[in-house]
Amino acid sequence: MKQFKRHIITSALPYANGPIHIGHLAGVYIPADIYVRYLRSKGEDVVWVCGSDEHGVAIELKARKEGKPPQEIVDFYHNQIKESFLEFGISFDIYHRTSSKLHHKTAADFFKQMEAEGKFKIETSKQFYDEKESQFLADRYIKGTCPVCGFQEAYGDQCENCGSTLSPTELKFPRSMLSGEAPVIRETKHWYLPLDEYEPWLKDWLLEGHKEWKPNVYGQCKSWIDNGLRPRPMTRDLNWGIPVSVEGGEGKVLYVWFDAPIGYISATKQWAIDNGKNWEVYWKGDDTRLLHFIGKDNIVFHCIVFPTILKAAGGYVLPDNVPANEFLNLEGSKISTSRNWAVWLHEYLEDLPGKQDTLRYTLTANAPEIKDNDFTWKDFQTRNNSELVAIFGNFVNRAVVLIHKYFDGKLPERGELQPIDNEIIKSIKEAPQRIADSLDQFKFREALFQLMELARAGNKYLADTEPWKLIKEDKGRVETILNIAVQISVNLSILCEPFLPFTAEKLISILAIEKSKWSAAGSIDLTESGHQLNKAALLFEKIEDKEVEAQVNKLLKTKKMNEQEKLTPNLPALKDEVVFDDFIKMDLRVGEIKTAQRLEKSNKLLKFSVDMGLETRTILSGVAKHFTPEEMIGKRVTVVANLAPRKIMGIESQGMLLFAENSDGKLVMVSPEEDAENGASIS
Repeated sequence: MKQFKRHIITSALPYANGPIHIGHLAGVYIPADIYVRYLRSKGEDVVWVCGSDEHGVAIELKARKEGKPPQEIVDFYHNQIKESFLEFGISFDIYHRTSSKLHHKTAADFFKQMEAEGKFKIETSKQFYDEKESQFLADRYIKGTCPVCGFQEAYGDQCENCGSTLSPTELKFPRSMLSGEAPVIRETKHWYLPLDEYEPWLKDWLLEGHKEWKPNVYGQCKSWIDNGLRPRPMTRDLNWGIPVSVEGGEGKVLYVWFDAPIGYISATKQWAIDNGKNWEVYWKGDDTRLLHFIGKDNIVFHCIVFPTILKAAGGYVLPDNVPANEFLNLEGSKISTSRNWAVWLHEYLEDLPGKQDTLRYTLTANAPEIKDNDFTWKDFQTRNNSELVAIFGNFVNRAVVLIHKYFDGKLPERGELQPIDNEIIKSIKEAPQRIADSLDQFKFREALFQLMELARAGNKYLADTEPWKLIKEDKGRVETILNIAVQISVNLSILCEPFLPFTAEKLISILAIEKSKWSAAGSIDLTESGHQLNKAALLFEKIEDKEVEAQVNKLLKTKKMNEQEKLTPNLPALKDEVVFDDFIKMDLRVGEIKTAQRLEKSNKLLKFSVDMGLETRTILSGVAKHFTPEEMIGKRVTVVANLAPRKIMGIESQGMLLFAENSDGKLVMVSPEEDAENGASIS
């Protein structure tokens, strides 16, 4: 295996349009944090960069929906995400953001250099266009009926109901998410990265040169390449993003998957500025190792698209490995941010304060390393109570309590060893290498198991030797047993730090020792006899049934709401409660439409003459997109008769017609089922 002088580690930039959930932690950030902490403990030169991905369609849509500028949206979620990471001990060297001036310049310079060197191909293609909003529509700006399953809310790139990958033109009844109108097809120009031209190189570099990559990663890459790569546009017709600052690029921005990975480089630049370092050796040095920690949905971008960009730009190191994970499900169902089917980190911290390591442990033990895995609250409780509390915590607590009980908290000397002592010492010496071997292969579940094996061995050692029974007849033997127990505990403080950093801090405090490097682990002479230990304190607390039930009930409530939404999708929530006296102020009457006509200067309004029994009124209503004037004549309608008159486009409207809006946006007239005379009061 090639030896590297330094490591640049990246983790997928979380999208700044919502909070972080446990799926993100399990798939990307905890594995990366474990690996980076391990490298630091070994004394390696490592820089771990990440940051918020703050451009793209979803952010612009959220901003439109909330009536806020996109920058306000990304500022809020950037700060929330950054705080959540800090709370869970995710130890980035820098957490940057793609809205920074440094990143904008870095990404724009990348594009301009590649454009000047002829690395792109400019092509014209046909794309949906919203005439009302005067804007081309990215795939996620379009919804329609899925041609595969008939789901009416499918996006232009994917149906979230059946999972089918789509193109916008495949949708039935497509509509713009900006205006709700049916889009038209227009031609637009974009800069394409000719991936097909790099296919021979990718076959050699990736398929031949990186067969050691995880099978789920290698297999997906091979499938993409075997099916033939096609040019991919690196620009978009959007308002929010990094402007394409080359000739002909007016009104266009960089494609988010060109922009975002370059965020790793701009983050490194900012880290270098802040720490007086040279960023280029971490991205251009032959003795630098580049690793990407990502989820499976980003494999193609980090293994094919971004390496091709780096290759085209020239002079950059390429990823040595991309240990991508699969997805984590929640209670048997796919995590979904849109359906609120998730465990959000900021909410977890509110509900279960101080239990960051319990979640880190459970997510590592259930890590979706080569296939999707499942998180359940019951398993979370079991792992905490039966493993962390009953094994790890119990062992350390017993050792420290017994030393305080029999030796006033001072570490006793170690005497003559017996076979059982030699057996546990062998386990101590072998544990660091066993854990390291697993970590070096990105097998984090296996590494955690090896860590717990040492804690189990320590627990068994105390149970088999029973020092509490020997104290009266052989104090010297008890001294040896408890000395070894403390040496195990000190080793655990070193070896558990990458996995359980908060626990490591507690353990170091209890043992009253300094933090040690990885190379120290495996020794049984880490603490000298006579060393004063602090009082025992619980490393982990038992999680009660009621705490788990509260979390399960929260999910059940979400599930019930989702099922109700399926029955009545997109229907508005109930308005605030009113009292009877407010209701009876409304004078609802039956009317009959006598005439109907369009207004020349409006594409929304129809003008009606409505027979109200004693009088005929002129009423304007914005329903021209739903009804023709001809079909409305003769219809019986419900009129709000005592609504104050209002001038609209110079015409006085003398009431309001009532319509119901279905979940698909279709309007239906509110009419009496049986004959009622014009002007009849509705009560």
